Amino acid sequence: MTMPVAAPAHRIADLRTRLAALGANPKHAERVLRLWSNALPQDSGSRPVESFLPRTLREALPALEAELAALARVVSEHPGEDGSARLLVALADGQTVESVLLPREGVCVSTQVGCAVGCGFCMTGRDGLLRQLGSAEIVAQVALARQRQPVRKVVFMGMGEPAHNLDEVLDAIDLLGTAGGLAHKQIVFSTVGDRRAFERLPQGRVKPALALSLHTTRPALREQLLPRAPRIAPDELVALACAYADATDYPLQLQWTLIEGVNDGDDELQALQRLLAGRRVVLNLIPYNTVDGLPWRRPSWERAAEMARTLHRAGVLTKLRHSAGQDVDGGCGQLRARTLTADGPGVQPVRLSRRVA
Repeated sequence: MTMPVAAPAHRIADLRTRLAALGANPKHAERVLRLWSNALPQDSGSRPVESFLPRTLREALPALEAELAALARVVSEHPGEDGSARLLVALADGQTVESVLLPREGVCVSTQVGCAVGCGFCMTGRDGLLRQLGSAEIVAQVALARQRQPVRKVVFMGMGEPAHNLDEVLDAIDLLGTAGGLAHKQIVFSTVGDRRAFERLPQGRVKPALALSLHTTRPALREQLLPRAPRIAPDELVALACAYADATDYPLQLQWTLIEGVNDGDDELQALQRLLAGRRVVLNLIPYNTVDGLPWRRPSWERAAEMARTLHRAGVLTKLRHSAGQDVDGGCGQLRARTLTADGPGVQPVRLSRRVA
């Protein structure tokens, strides 16, 4: 007789409680979580599980593995020419999120279904926040990725704002940096900037690298680009982020989505040089990933390369990035949106004044 599959526990804390109820001591629980997060079968290892796991836990392992597998499953996979692959991932309740397999053994994971920040150039936030992901659902995306390729780096840059789901994200980071076997500097927490994140990140036993989505040095423009981000001036944001980066001895990563005629001007170049002078920062220039129905365009590659060269000559370590999956129309949120609204109304653009002072 097949044992029924329990409703999935969405949080790592719930999984630990379930394991304890099955007779697992802390070492047993850590083993189960380690094997799961590394996409390994629960009977892995040279010793038979009968020799060290309690009977109640052994008998529950098949149902538990089915429960963990139900947390996240791949609906479709979309390979890109750059070696990346976008995964549309279904959660147990039928909601979907996106993960991205990255070249060089990385994965980008989502932390929310939707997003409350409402960035004017992003598909993910167009419907607002639908729900938070539990910490186990976040780790499940890493386990899915590890079924397909080795994973040595996890970036929290998928759908959602990690700082808006801070408890669950930090629990996922803690597991990935311990039982999950990842080097702490290879876990990247990305945020638009939130004081709660800057306060909590230094307190964890796993201290991830930090990426700050800045996009402009001008407060008024940032408020339009990121309408529901915390109202913290760009220079203060950079100072807060650099304080954490300096304390952890990892360089701060600054994310800058390049939008033609909006934030690719010489004024921004000059302001960036002043803002980042002497700081241990890597600036990632990411040409905008076109979204149907939105008016923005990426600048020419020549202009983007010129900006990178200018900043580099000024002493700002700058990398010109390709957004993974551009060739499969896979900007964050686009894959999910196509499955939901293939025949529905177009995206309603946020109205943004060009070249705001």
